[in-house]
Amino acid sequence: MPKPSPSLSPAQKRLLRVGATLVVTGLCTAYLVWKIDLSRTLQLLAHAHLGYFLGAVAIMVLSVWPMAWRWEKLLRVRGIHERLAWLVRAYFVAYTAGQVLPTAVGGDAVRIYETARRHPGQGAPVASSVLLERALGGTATLALAAVGFALAIGHYDVGAYLWIEGAFVIATAVLAVALFSRRMRPLLARTVPLLRAIRLERPVRAVYEGIHAYRAYPRLLAGVFTLTLAVQAVRVLAIWLAGKAVGVELSPRPYYVMGPLLFLVLLVPFSVNGIAVRESFFVSFLGNLGVDADKAFATGFLFFVVTLALSLPGALLLGWQSLRGFHKPSPHHG
Repeated sequence: MPKPSPSLSPAQKRLLRVGATLVVTGLCTAYLVWKIDLSRTLQLLAHAHLGYFLGAVAIMVLSVWPMAWRWEKLLRVRGIHERLAWLVRAYFVAYTAGQVLPTAVGGDAVRIYETARRHPGQGAPVASSVLLERALGGTATLALAAVGFALAIGHYDVGAYLWIEGAFVIATAVLAVALFSRRMRPLLARTVPLLRAIRLERPVRAVYEGIHAYRAYPRLLAGVFTLTLAVQAVRVLAIWLAGKAVGVELSPRPYYVMGPLLFLVLLVPFSVNGIAVRESFFVSFLGNLGVDADKAFATGFLFFVVTLALSLPGALLLGWQSLRGFHKPSPHHG
């Protein structure tokens, strides 16, 4: 009987990841070189409308406070009390970490780690609150996508993008049922042998139980979802303002189709902070709406600058903390 092939070593996995990153980034870069006129694009960026750009930055920065308040409520029902100011700080630091760690998930990991350190023994509830936030954020974004999907049919020719988005909307609904329906437990139990084999049963079970516990708070979930939907709706306008800054004359409506897909694109793990992948998506999507490649690329790059500006407060906070010295977290926080 042949022996099973050995799993990849950590070094081989890193090499595979680096290789995949180089391939994805290289292909996207080649696509951009083929599509854009670099000198014209630089001219568009140099003459970008400062007011629209600052408006986009303001939307992204100010939206952190309602998101932190949402997180505070999710933690509180699990018996974890934390100050809003510290949660806002944690968000900004997570955005800074997200510039160097893989995708937005890296920032979530930083929030989980920092908060769990402040509340020893509460790692699972903290992780479940952050992951539920991520799930609710994705669900709200795709709810906007469903609206955008309906608005775009017959008005905008974005081809397969609409149907890809529709598929994600359906998949999100299925995931919501899997996480919160008691009837799904027997089916999910069938995955236990596989999870046990790859040594993920305990963390996956802890997170699932933590998220499933929120089933007992339907009013909280409804309120948090509504707030998330409002925040996401406003955040999409930041992308629209980035386009306006470089002369893209589209209404906000197509951006409600584009925004959810951009969120998914930025989760692609094989990219260096989304560089080239994000801009290729803008060129492809906006190109289907009649926007020339140079303006589409400039929109994507300017939105990247907006996200960099969002990470600056976290960088300043970390710099200030390093100057003051790191303090050992107290086991009691009220």
